[in-house]
Amino acid sequence: MITAVTLLLGTACGGDDEAEEKKEKGKAPSEAVVKIAPKDGAKNVATSGGVKITASKGKLTKVTVTDSKDREVEGTLNKSRSLWKPTGHLASSTKYAVNAVAKDSEGREAAESASFTTVVPRNTFIGQYTPEDGDKVGAGMPVSINFNRAITNREAVERAISVTAEPKVEIEGHWFGNQRLDFRPEEYWKKDTKVTLDLNLDGVEGAEGVYGKQRKQVSFTVKRHQVSVVDAKKKQMTVTRDGEKIKTIPITAGAPENSTYNGKMVISEKYKVTRMNGETVGFDDEYDIKDVPHAMRLSTSGTFIHGNYWAGKATFGSANVSHGCVGLFDQRGGGDSKTPAAWFYKNSIIGDVVEIKKSKDKTIQPDNGLNGWNMDWEKWKAKQ
Repeated sequence: MITAVTLLLGTACGGDDEAEEKKEKGKAPSEAVVKIAPKDGAKNVATSGGVKITASKGKLTKVTVTDSKDREVEGTLNKSRSLWKPTGHLASSTKYAVNAVAKDSEGREAAESASFTTVVPRNTFIGQYTPEDGDKVGAGMPVSINFNRAITNREAVERAISVTAEPKVEIEGHWFGNQRLDFRPEEYWKKDTKVTLDLNLDGVEGAEGVYGKQRKQVSFTVKRHQVSVVDAKKKQMTVTRDGEKIKTIPITAGAPENSTYNGKMVISEKYKVTRMNGETVGFDDEYDIKDVPHAMRLSTSGTFIHGNYWAGKATFGSANVSHGCVGLFDQRGGGDSKTPAAWFYKNSIIGDVVEIKKSKDKTIQPDNGLNGWNMDWEKWKAKQ
């Protein structure tokens, strides 16, 4: 009996020691080590590549990085959960707070926190964009962004810009030089498409020491699909809207010595009345008309489709006499709402397409106006 009791007591003591050992392990500090870069209190931290949180002898279980407005920075963990990095860039001139937690193999936690401030740039850039928020445009309207400074880090800037559409469609960006970036789908937008531009440029280093300072989101809607085809040889224009031909209009195009560009051109501006001076587009003093009615811009270099009151009505549909523009019969002052030019002006919106064919001139360059549709899709995507 004494032997049995001794064994039982021995067993009981052994159980208490094991429980105590586990209890002591629970009280022991975590072996996990959390490190935050940059160090606490750091200033002038780079907006890209300057932040990483690591864990050794353990795995990260929680990482939060927030700015002064409590907005959380998105980030990614590697497969071993030992490294966290921001998904994108940080904003400039901004204070961030970091809180990170890791667990060791025994489930014990280790935590670290820090704060830092990103670089305050001396030089900044923004993008001037079109269309504007809330615009209702034609099916040919691209998203066009012109930067006020030359961009050398074009990939970083393009990554910070998102253009999406509903219904969804593939959209690609293309650079024209180092200050203009346009976005479009392969074909014209479908009617009723909603397009959203998200400019997340704040903190992007667009060139050495030059940082974006812009954070903006805008949306516009494609109102309809209108393409007006100008046949320069037949001297007429056929207007088609949402697949239905709605009008054929006699026109005059460029004279043989000043033929009109061929190609797909997007209406980018509208003027009820405007001045056209040949000196501004390389024609010296050949013309200076102060009251051109119903004018709509098709190119940066001066191609318009507009009302013409100085040529006889019989000219339209029978002769090409302009300096390269497409002319429609009109009355001086544009006050007659029944003229072909007045009708076309009233029935056109920014983003509608005017496609010119069978002219003896070359095809317009895709960066001459909002005319990227004249570039092959594969070349557009290749960004060259």
